[in-house]
Amino acid sequence: MTAPAPHHAPAPHSYVSPIPVRRATLGDALASEWTKIRSVRSTLWTLGVMVLLMLVIGLGVAAIAASSEAPMGEESALGFGFFGMLPASICVITLGVLTIASEYGTGMIRTTLTACPSRARVLTAKAIVFFLLVFTVTTVVAALVGAGQVALVDTAGAPTAGEWLRATVGAGAYLAMLGLLSLALGTLIRHSAGAITVMIGLLLLPLVAAMFMFSEALKSVQEWLFTYAIPSQMIALYAAQPPFGDDGPAGWEPLLIMTGVAGIALAGAFALLNNRDV
Repeated sequence: MTAPAPHHAPAPHSYVSPIPVRRATLGDALASEWTKIRSVRSTLWTLGVMVLLMLVIGLGVAAIAASSEAPMGEESALGFGFFGMLPASICVITLGVLTIASEYGTGMIRTTLTACPSRARVLTAKAIVFFLLVFTVTTVVAALVGAGQVALVDTAGAPTAGEWLRATVGAGAYLAMLGLLSLALGTLIRHSAGAITVMIGLLLLPLVAAMFMFSEALKSVQEWLFTYAIPSQMIALYAAQPPFGDDGPAGWEPLLIMTGVAGIALAGAFALLNNRDV
């Protein structure tokens, strides 16, 4: 005769969650990152200032050009968008760094990685949410500014479809990629002020240094910096031909260059994030 199996009664205070338990997915990480990025004040301030700079400077430069009544030949007025795009890039750089570096400053990164242990999934979600947000806002504002510039400057040539595409989608994608480079640098440095300082140095220092290279021995370096500095690539985005001589990027090529640089930096950020302690 076998002994009866012991009966285990449920613990009197055990809790069963009514929410079904399942494995977290990339969609959950995207929802989490979207909640974080839209609920912090820095996002509203940086994007608000970016929109203001693009509108005021872009339309202001177009108004000055219209009042001068100087003929522009076949050149379109969309090229004036560069003057708003350059200061707006500083806002994008700041937001890109803060998207992850601020979590290291507050210690929130420990909570984030505890809730989602897959670090690659966390960084992927941050990159996707940040890219889509900046690309959408910048493209919409660039389209509004471009329409205003074309309407104001009636002495300029009519822009082609390709020029419209580069001045709107191209400008939005370029700034979003520049922001992803900032996000990657924020992941590598893990300090907001340090990463923003480095990014602003990358943005402005090559062009400023080239302006003071008067020696003939540095002529080739000066020409390379003038051609490939980030502000020069922004100008080239609006031009069908290389704007600084016979060689150099033009049209969509600056976007390809920035995409490659951001991709390399993100690969390094993924590798270090997986191998470092928080």
